[in-house]
Amino acid sequence: MKQVLLLLLFLPCLTMAQVQRIYDENVKTLTVVVDDDPTLPPILSLRKRNTLSIEWDEMSHDYQRYVYHLQHCNADWEPSDEIFESDFMAGLNNQLVEEYEKSFNTTQIYTHYRLRLPSQQLRPLLSGNYCLQIFHEDDNMNEDTPVLEAQFCLYESVANIRTQVSSNTDVDFNRDHQQVTLAVGYGTLNVIDPQRELKVVVFQNRRWDNRVTGLVPNIRNNAGIEFTHNKNLIFPAGSEFHRFEILDIHRTAMGVERIEWFDPYYHATLFADQPQHNYTFVKDQNGVFVLRSSDDEADAITAEYVVVHFFLQAPRLQGGDVYVCGLWTGEAFNPECKMEYDEIHKQYHASLLLKQGYYSYQYRQEDGATARTEGDFYQTENEYSVLVYYRGQGARYDRLVGYSVTNTGQP
Repeated sequence: MKQVLLLLLFLPCLTMAQVQRIYDENVKTLTVVVDDDPTLPPILSLRKRNTLSIEWDEMSHDYQRYVYHLQHCNADWEPSDEIFESDFMAGLNNQLVEEYEKSFNTTQIYTHYRLRLPSQQLRPLLSGNYCLQIFHEDDNMNEDTPVLEAQFCLYESVANIRTQVSSNTDVDFNRDHQQVTLAVGYGTLNVIDPQRELKVVVFQNRRWDNRVTGLVPNIRNNAGIEFTHNKNLIFPAGSEFHRFEILDIHRTAMGVERIEWFDPYYHATLFADQPQHNYTFVKDQNGVFVLRSSDDEADAITAEYVVVHFFLQAPRLQGGDVYVCGLWTGEAFNPECKMEYDEIHKQYHASLLLKQGYYSYQYRQEDGATARTEGDFYQTENEYSVLVYYRGQGARYDRLVGYSVTNTGQP
């Protein structure tokens, strides 16, 4: 137990949503939330009055002077180097994060920080991809020393997107896969060379590690492009996500076998999971995390941190290491979420320090596959997202001109 606790002292923050990253071991639970709804992806409409809240915990009660820096990015998430800050944002970078609260009546102390967009100090102006970095003020904004970075998108509703998902794929029928058929209408865009001016990105369950790019349309006309029978748009179907919930540190809830106290942490042991051989419908949230406690008041500063123990009951699997994965783990294969194999009990195990709430998760191998850890079932409810970027001739940045979500729904 002491070895586990020592390891947990160095566990970096587990994050949520697109590709959110933490670089400071004292920072945890980064969330990027749209309109106060933690189940939404960090993709906002440029024309609507959406709000974005970027929040995190620093594991002490010592005030940290954090400053923020916003950067517009191209479709490949590289900085847009042909436009100036005044082009893509109103306000000034390198300002202090002023909103914070200390935890109250918790076993582990922390300070909760929050940055809201848009604000009087900062407002994005252009559609596209954005990366917001947080620094310690005394680090002189060295790009190698951010505390964290949060990514989000702003889109224009210009391109018309039609998406269909079928289990009748070009590799099998009602078995292990789902195939996306996609049409993009130009709308009011002046598209001359769609192959060079448009970039279409498709991904499953908000997983940027399985996103498909570089798509070549097989149908082109004056109104738009289509992608049919494209083998790059065939996705493993996977299975429904596992779930657990920790509302009260003194009582077990969904997915939790027991909760115990081992100084200095509460420990929650989950019921062991195992690879599925048949499809079972479960209403899940495809990797989402929702901060939640039984008090249901001021959760951000009253929720506890708990060591959560995950178990996958299975023989040692071929095909590489196994990871606990969810939108809340940040990187697709966060090194701290790698599971160790117990030869005696024939199971994989991982221990993660997490804040109270609802979690959905999967077990994946390092190549992204779930075939051995979960199974692939054509009936699985999956969410498919499409982003369409446009850079017209002579333009200086990639506009995000279309966004669409299709859910395969309950079988």
